[in-house]
Amino acid sequence: MIMYRDKKGRAHNLEIQLNRDYPNSPPSVSADVPYMFTLEWSTSSRLKDVMHQFQKHLDYLQEFWSVLDNIDKSLCVVDVKQPARASAIRRIDAGNDCIIIVHIDFKDPKSLPESRFIGPVPSATHMNNLHMLWRRNCKRWSNERSFPENLECILGTELPKPLGLQVEDDQQQVECGICYAQFLPTDEELGARSGTRTDYTCENISCNKSFHSLCLTDWLRSITTTRQSFDVLFGNCPYCSDPVAVKTSNK
Repeated sequence: MIMYRDKKGRAHNLEIQLNRDYPNSPPSVSADVPYMFTLEWSTSSRLKDVMHQFQKHLDYLQEFWSVLDNIDKSLCVVDVKQPARASAIRRIDAGNDCIIIVHIDFKDPKSLPESRFIGPVPSATHMNNLHMLWRRNCKRWSNERSFPENLECILGTELPKPLGLQVEDDQQQVECGICYAQFLPTDEELGARSGTRTDYTCENISCNKSFHSLCLTDWLRSITTTRQSFDVLFGNCPYCSDPVAVKTSNK
């Protein structure tokens, strides 16, 4: 058993079993991932080649796990205390004893997921309303929004949050990592952003630093390594140096 940490600090175990005629035949490999990679092997291959291929497989699945981590952190996921890294399914509390079961596509994790709504008979009306809203509004799904934002946009309601999230937000994730204030100044020049709280969080779970997108945009523009594509700035987090992408807009 070999433990790896991916680019976001997540731990993954790779189990390798050698066959009797190794290295003439490839080893057997297994890991807690949604699907295993096809091992490329020749008589000149060694275990380091297996490890290299596994690392590339983890890199490919980064966006998939980032979406799932965002769901687990931002929404009330039921029945599972520590979801397996291989699982692409989440059961999300939708209120009134209703559950939304979503299946995230590991090939395109930001796309509209497959979904199913379940609930007890007394909540059937609420469940049917949610299903109707999903069918009516699913075209509003946007890859530019986070999964929780998309879900609440389609259903037109704020979904239950994990226990203690609000306390954590109020105590730990309120100050901007650049201006060190919870709210932007009340200023007519800021337009709709006047007085708004932090609205951007680094996706690195080991960092998780919050910013005003306006402050982060100004900071990124001051860095020579930042690049821009249309109205999106691409750069690095001021604290952990992980990649960040911020959509710009007129003040």
